[in-house]
Amino acid sequence: MMIACLDRFVTDTDSRRPHDGSSLCKALELQLQGGVTTDSRDIGIAGKDFGGLHSITPLALVKPTGADDVAKVVKSAVQSSNLTVAARGNGHSINGQAMADRGLVVDMTAMENHFHVVLNNGLSYVDVSGGALWEDVLKRCVSDYGLAPRSWTDYLSLTVGGTLSNAGVSGQTFRYGPQISNVAELEVVTGTGDTLICSEMENSELFFSVLGGLGQFGIITKARVLLQPAPDMVRWIRLVYAEFESFTRDAESLVRRPEGDSFDYVEGFVFSNNDDPLTGRSTVPLDSDAVFDKAHLPETAGSVLYCLEVAVHYRNNDPGATVDTEVHRLLTGLGYIKPLRFQVDVSYIQFLSRVKRAEEEAIANGVWDTPHPWLNLFVSKSDISDFDRVVFKSLLQNGVGGPMLVYPLLRSRWDSRTSVVLPEGEIFYLVALLRFTPPNPKPSIVDKLVEQNREIIRRCKENDIDFKLYLPHYHSRDEWKLHFGNQWSRFVERKALFDPMAILAPGQKIFTIIQQRSH
Repeated sequence: MMIACLDRFVTDTDSRRPHDGSSLCKALELQLQGGVTTDSRDIGIAGKDFGGLHSITPLALVKPTGADDVAKVVKSAVQSSNLTVAARGNGHSINGQAMADRGLVVDMTAMENHFHVVLNNGLSYVDVSGGALWEDVLKRCVSDYGLAPRSWTDYLSLTVGGTLSNAGVSGQTFRYGPQISNVAELEVVTGTGDTLICSEMENSELFFSVLGGLGQFGIITKARVLLQPAPDMVRWIRLVYAEFESFTRDAESLVRRPEGDSFDYVEGFVFSNNDDPLTGRSTVPLDSDAVFDKAHLPETAGSVLYCLEVAVHYRNNDPGATVDTEVHRLLTGLGYIKPLRFQVDVSYIQFLSRVKRAEEEAIANGVWDTPHPWLNLFVSKSDISDFDRVVFKSLLQNGVGGPMLVYPLLRSRWDSRTSVVLPEGEIFYLVALLRFTPPNPKPSIVDKLVEQNREIIRRCKENDIDFKLYLPHYHSRDEWKLHFGNQWSRFVERKALFDPMAILAPGQKIFTIIQQRSH
């Protein structure tokens, strides 16, 4: 019944007024503590993202100071004909998900910096703004309190609200679950302009809808994130494998082990068995003085190799011998190529900020602002060997011009009440193909890479590989229905509850506002 209601909600737009862009922006500016800009430079920034594959011009860019401003923006859209609202974090979407064609883009990073550590039932949390960057949360939590969130993303120049609207995964996810499993409370502005506090116990349907909800049900303006004591140092280790079977066997063994018997961080990646400086063997050593000696590879090594990336946390006062003993214990029994083990000791903040250094190099090389046709998937354990065969060893044996991540996660660490959909089975793999293109690439080069992504999806379907897109992007309602499967009806019902006019996150292209009916 709720699905039928949604159609009625979305199409019943008689009460909504056609809007004049200029007058609406002026009226909004009078209402807001923040600002509204239609400056061509600001509009240009709001109409692009990190993916660089789409450019869509909004009506205006709104810079709110807090939830009250966000609510007023949404309410203005509710009262106007066909005006949509997109929350934009730090602009790292790939396929225009945070864009709004002739709508209002809300710059969440403009919000006032809210930061407050609280204790509740013996646990520590930090209350932060939805527009706060994770890198800032990390530095302040560690420096001021010696605490840190438990679950991260690899890249930290992302907003809290942005990652919580998707999932937020990294090498800690196997133990603590994604970031959406480590938040206790949210402040959310719904698609009707209501500002609500929600948690597992209060407004729980909204809480679980918004987590992993792709921005469809509300805009996260604050979040209460679970903390734990932060370590001082990290032993960061990379282990090379020639065979996919031994790589996955060890990776799955590590993520299944109980806490205390495994590493604090487990990821992995695929690299080319060649000298390519972007995707080959030289990308593996962690120390600039270390050398990848290919003579240690077995004769059976193929065109691609695999690297298990792990880490151990420790304190400054832990004796070096104690750390060495612990690492040796955890490595015992693993089937990596023993001479091809690389390691460094870095501070905890340096380790979590490791991708920031890659960003700085990419900026210096002129490839950070080029198009990034990335593809992220969750692939079932039962089919990951087939994926390796038909994708890594075949289609991508020469790499993608950037990292190719692959590592296992545990379904039991995810809450099925959230809006995220996963493949079947307790163990599934994150696969992230993080493509970089050369400076000023020809459109044909970018088009070829986008087409290669489509070919990967086609091969998955042809080989009956159980997968779900992470950070999904589809062009039709039928594709979205297939993506959500038996959770589609729940997703639609939640839309009817919290954004009945389909105002929020139009760039996801899941729901469409119907044109106002003429009288």
